[in-house]
Amino acid sequence: MTHRIEVETLHLFPVLDNMLISLLKDLGEHEWELQTVARLWKVKDVAAHLLDGNLRGLSISRDKYFGKDPGIINSQADLVKFLNGLNLAWTNALKRLSPKVLISLLEVSGREYIEHLKELGPFENAIFPVAWAGQDISPNWFHIAREYTEKFLHQQQIRDATGRQGLMTKELFYPFIDTLMFAFPYTFRNVEANAGTSVSIIVTTEIGGRWNLIRTNHQWHLNKEADIECSSVVHIDPHTAWKLFSKSWTPEQVLDIVDIQGDQSLGRQTLKMISVMA
Repeated sequence: MTHRIEVETLHLFPVLDNMLISLLKDLGEHEWELQTVARLWKVKDVAAHLLDGNLRGLSISRDKYFGKDPGIINSQADLVKFLNGLNLAWTNALKRLSPKVLISLLEVSGREYIEHLKELGPFENAIFPVAWAGQDISPNWFHIAREYTEKFLHQQQIRDATGRQGLMTKELFYPFIDTLMFAFPYTFRNVEANAGTSVSIIVTTEIGGRWNLIRTNHQWHLNKEADIECSSVVHIDPHTAWKLFSKSWTPEQVLDIVDIQGDQSLGRQTLKMISVMA
């Protein structure tokens, strides 16, 4: 059987990391304290969280060192609560670090983390599944793509807060949004519909694309065919999409800036998609 990586992202990690370091080195002192769309985090907190991603990834995935015992995790809500606690403790602790130290640590850890990800067999089981896609087991290529979305999202939050040019290019944005769409079927897991019912999300402009859900055999299946006639079609621009699907904006906040054609109930359900563990 021939395996295929659904979303290729590993080659983009050095691109994102280099852009991040250049961005952070260019920030003025006051810009480190600007508020981001991540409501609890300012720019420096987001940079600290990116460092946590590198260091925790190396510790757990490379070194098999898991640190704090999460205790009993009975649900995704329990996991989110545990992760949010870890994130808060980390960002609070790193407030004592200077931006210069933070940048230096990001440079070193970023290179090490990329080298580790290159060593992973893409179709072997990842150390953690991608829970926001409803998976119990995920291949490493999807784990790597999830890590890409984290790096893209948080750097974009910094760029958004500081008014810098964003990462909104076909090369960088499309793999990000393409990965987020793996949460599309999971968002509809409890939605009943007749066989053949279909729903589409169209992320507009040349950097976007189209993703469809089709109901067959009591399940929703994802595809990217362009000529499907759908029961509901949601048009959303890229800037709204990255904020909505990362839970920075709520569905209620975007109702006036998205276009839902056809079945309104199905269309509104798409706006509930969350492609992060938060």
